[in-house]
Amino acid sequence: MRSVGVEEELLLVDARSGEPLAVSGAVLAAADRSVGQQPQGGGAPGHSFEKELQKEQVEFATKPVTDMGELQDEISRCRDEARRHAVSAGALVAALATSPLPARPSLNAGTRYEWLGRQLGLTAQEQLTCGCHVHVSVESDEEGVAVLDRIRPWLPVLTAMSANSPFWQGEDSKYASYRSRVWNRLPSAGPVDVFGSAHRYHEQVRAMLDTGVLQDEGMIYFDARLSASYPTVEVRVADVCLEASTPVLLAALVRALVETAARAWRDGEPPARIGTNLLRLAAWRAGRSGLDGPLLHPETTKETPAAEAVRVLHAHVREALVEHGDDELVQAGIAGLLERGNGARIQHELLRTQRSLAAVVTHCARITTGGSLTCSLQRR
Repeated sequence: MRSVGVEEELLLVDARSGEPLAVSGAVLAAADRSVGQQPQGGGAPGHSFEKELQKEQVEFATKPVTDMGELQDEISRCRDEARRHAVSAGALVAALATSPLPARPSLNAGTRYEWLGRQLGLTAQEQLTCGCHVHVSVESDEEGVAVLDRIRPWLPVLTAMSANSPFWQGEDSKYASYRSRVWNRLPSAGPVDVFGSAHRYHEQVRAMLDTGVLQDEGMIYFDARLSASYPTVEVRVADVCLEASTPVLLAALVRALVETAARAWRDGEPPARIGTNLLRLAAWRAGRSGLDGPLLHPETTKETPAAEAVRVLHAHVREALVEHGDDELVQAGIAGLLERGNGARIQHELLRTQRSLAAVVTHCARITTGGSLTCSLQRR
């Protein structure tokens, strides 16, 4: 069975004001200390945390697993560790894809981040966004590129399901995933054309790097790409999700998408020739609507209710889900998500009941590490 790993970026916020705090260095130092305090012997592992572009965020990566229950445990463990390290630095962690409150992000130190700041200017300075990336193992670059070519139409549905960034600089953006719009300001971000072969994929990546616009392969920000570090396909379209169960749902769907696409390639089925211009519209629609408005149908690109687009995605990958033993988890996860809403809907409901964006942030911080969603929505 294909292994799966998840990367999540978390926002670091003040416990009282809810404003982003530039304390990632202190959080990572706390994580380093926690490793040093572990009993010696037996090859004690290091921690899972890394700095990101801005000092107001921190990233973790789970180990690769094959069982979704184990992935759930990994995500919950990493979120709880992030909470403990943040508290030691005077902050909270919140699984919010953008800051609801006004923010003036500060770039982390380092040659690469400084280069990005010079190259991208205000785009880099404003890029305080938190995503969720799902890695799924593939047997070769050839299989990986065949998968990339065949999952393109389905990725906007994942954006809609994960949407968790309705607020930007203290304002209602009117988007469910405004992160996806901010992220797509980057020069290499977004959907891409069908590649056709691993050779063609690598040829295009080299050509992009040769322009000098990008410094390294890590700046190839396609919606889905071959990982530069692991033998995986990396799907990068999701917002970081408020509840820890949602990235597990996304990971199960992404693994099934990868398996379904790989089988289609082996069977000689060509990828859908949906133009990248239409995929850009589908991605915009998903970021605008989330689950509370229409999406573009992944097969016809015609407007369709969000619940129908999710149903079609589930039907497309159900055979693989059943074989993986994930179908019951996915059915329950989809039903719950459609009933209670994604993070964007929850944030709007929290603002309605709590009446301040600061309260939205602090309640979301509780939910991030296992606090009750129902209690948060009911408190006034």
